Amino acid sequence: MANFDTIFIGSGHATWHAAVTLAQAKRKVAIIEADTIAGTCTNFGCDAKILLDGPFELTEQLKQYQGIGVNETPKIDWSQLMAYKQSVIKPLSTQMTAIFKQLGITVITGRGELTDAHTVQVAGTDYTANTIVLGTGQRPAQLAIPGAELMLDSRDFLDLETMPKRLTFIGAGIISLEFADMAVLLGSEVHIIEFAPSALPAFYQDHVQKLITHLEQAGVQFHFDEALQSVSKSATGLTATTANGLTIESDAIVGATGRIPNVEHLGLEKVGIQTDRHGIIVDDHLRTNVPNIYASGDVISKMLPKLTPTATFESNYIAGQLLGATAAIDYPVIPSVVFTMPRLAQVGVSVATAQADPDTYHVQALPYGQVLAFQYQNETEADLELVFDQENYLVGAAIYGNGAPDLINLLTMLITDRVTAETLSQKVFAFPSASVGIIDMLTPLLHREH
Repeated sequence: MANFDTIFIGSGHATWHAAVTLAQAKRKVAIIEADTIAGTCTNFGCDAKILLDGPFELTEQLKQYQGIGVNETPKIDWSQLMAYKQSVIKPLSTQMTAIFKQLGITVITGRGELTDAHTVQVAGTDYTANTIVLGTGQRPAQLAIPGAELMLDSRDFLDLETMPKRLTFIGAGIISLEFADMAVLLGSEVHIIEFAPSALPAFYQDHVQKLITHLEQAGVQFHFDEALQSVSKSATGLTATTANGLTIESDAIVGATGRIPNVEHLGLEKVGIQTDRHGIIVDDHLRTNVPNIYASGDVISKMLPKLTPTATFESNYIAGQLLGATAAIDYPVIPSVVFTMPRLAQVGVSVATAQADPDTYHVQALPYGQVLAFQYQNETEADLELVFDQENYLVGAAIYGNGAPDLINLLTMLITDRVTAETLSQKVFAFPSASVGIIDMLTPLLHREH
């Protein structure tokens, strides 16, 4: 008889939602974790970032009133803010562990390795289960260059007790732009070195360029089409050298050139589980090629956004499967957000896709920051691009503006539910809230039944 009904390897959002659901259904469940309980997002990623981001968001919003009522903005003390972050974030792992144990979930500390289709070994002890779920996530990629070990990664940055006076970020992706935005607003000299000719290729490029211009005006220096060749120590810091001969000296260099799946040391080869460079290969039920072993979250090989909400959705789906559901997974549209100041967000069919296929889609621009300045805190640059199909159902959106994270959630619901103008007109919303302005502008553009 198996020790457990289900063993989860990894304890982040890709697994713990399913573990809780199964435990509440009286299934015998274990979670194996080699690092910190609750995973990267909770301890070293999203939660820490958004906590640190809060004061920067507020001060940037105050700047929008410069000369029209606000003439000074408060200064942010990074060291105090970091101490606050530690006091809030560090206890979360302990709190989550206590919740798991209260629910009857067995928490096993150590590296789990498959020895056969039903057995996981941790520190020489075997644990067996009817089903196993692999949710080991990703880790920062490290460039194969001399001096790579001298660079910090995102986890290191989110633990910095003091902000370096000079910072260089490698890569112009989400992590670099979000971190660089905070650093430059604290007065640091900030450089970004990027191999490609532009940043954030998955996002609407007009918005990306507006963001780059905004960051440049704040002091961030971008170096596109530059391949990092080496990092070396200097008398007064670290020197980044590119293949074109560009050299930049900094107090710290942060590598942010992507993330890679944690598939090593899991024993996948022992049981024949198939992988590719993007992660573990699964079918449309999130099963590996070994039918009783599932994978969830960022460790999966997939083209969908590898985000916390996606991992949570997959975790909940697996719980349903193990409790008797049989349908293949059907992903809804998935919103993505870049938490810079201003924010970028998008969901559904991209503007680029729509513009390339005018017979299927059309795009409507809503410069809501100008039209609704009183509702959007004088953020006159805020912009929304809406993508409609030929029946005028909303199918995609891209937003540039501080309110983008909440607005994209609203638009995601409208897209998912194929909301019509009649349906929206029958609702009453709070006024003069920020979202109601968008609703009023959007309603006449939507599909009408009659």
